Amino acid sequence: MAGSTWGTLLTMTTWGESHGKGLGVVVDGCPAGLPLCEEDIQKYLDRRKPGQSRFATRRREGDEAEILSGVFEGRTTGTPISILVRNMDQRSRDYSEIREIYRPGHADYTFDAKYGFRDYRGGGRSSGRETIGRVAAGAIGAKLLESLGVTVTAYTRSIGPVEISMDRFDPEQRFANDLCMPDALAAEEAGRYLEELMEGQDSAGGVAECVIDGLPPGVGEPVFEKLDARLAHAVMSIGAVKGVEIGDGFRAASSTGSANNDRFVTGPGGAVAKAENHGGGTLGGISDGSRVTVRAAFKPTPSISRPQRTVNRRGEEVETVIKGRHDPVIVPRAIVVLETMTAFTAADMVLISMSSRLDRIQKFFT
Repeated sequence: MAGSTWGTLLTMTTWGESHGKGLGVVVDGCPAGLPLCEEDIQKYLDRRKPGQSRFATRRREGDEAEILSGVFEGRTTGTPISILVRNMDQRSRDYSEIREIYRPGHADYTFDAKYGFRDYRGGGRSSGRETIGRVAAGAIGAKLLESLGVTVTAYTRSIGPVEISMDRFDPEQRFANDLCMPDALAAEEAGRYLEELMEGQDSAGGVAECVIDGLPPGVGEPVFEKLDARLAHAVMSIGAVKGVEIGDGFRAASSTGSANNDRFVTGPGGAVAKAENHGGGTLGGISDGSRVTVRAAFKPTPSISRPQRTVNRRGEEVETVIKGRHDPVIVPRAIVVLETMTAFTAADMVLISMSSRLDRIQKFFT
């Protein structure tokens, strides 16, 4: 299978299936000397693991990270870092009835069309559990960025029709409610909305937002490897993401040049700064020193318990009811996936940008 590796200098290769013995990732290109232990990775995995709220699948997994290589005496060695997470609570029997059926909204049919074979136990590589490897790798990317004074933060912006109010924005609230919303009132309203959908055996979609603070100007390449292009690619590779915005995104299409242009001003210490940030922290594919803002639109969870019409592998029309344990909304558990994929991609782009100027290379070697 092609396409399981992401990154240029800092790379991750994820592996494993949702109902196999385990999942994991190999991270290569991480500089030696970065302080790293399993707890650094575990705190991110704990944010995505199932069974933590009434809006998450009841699958019980510890999702405990084991670092198998690349770390010695608490620091990275510069060699590949291999991380393993074992599956402990598989229920493959929940999926035996759909081995011949193409579930609506899932990758069953497309996997079959591509490979002539599919792992029907929870979706195999197309399952949301594949993101375990991404989160573990992204934790390393985030740690690398933190050492440079760069932070990455994601949260739920909306669920269904319920959107947070920036007037009530409280970053600490995202850890105080089940939906990772930095707005307590919006979280309550979204919870009531989800309860209604769950009673009707339905699911919801939503929008997640991620911001990068402290990224210096000059990160990103001006043509095919633009910072915003790489971020969009990384975020679109997350299962269930159907749209990505940078800065004002689609709102820019209905704006005007005079309104959309970010004015340059003199900042603290005489540095160049911006009065606005419609561009979302990038110009010409290169970071401009302001906050980078990325939004991802997630479709509703395709696994719902109500009867649905579909076809089987023989082309016969049938009715199916998807059994098993499923999230009524993907967004809250996907927040940490968005955050870590953004962090890993930004860290990779920072490393690439180190070689952009001869004076900086000369300074390093002298």
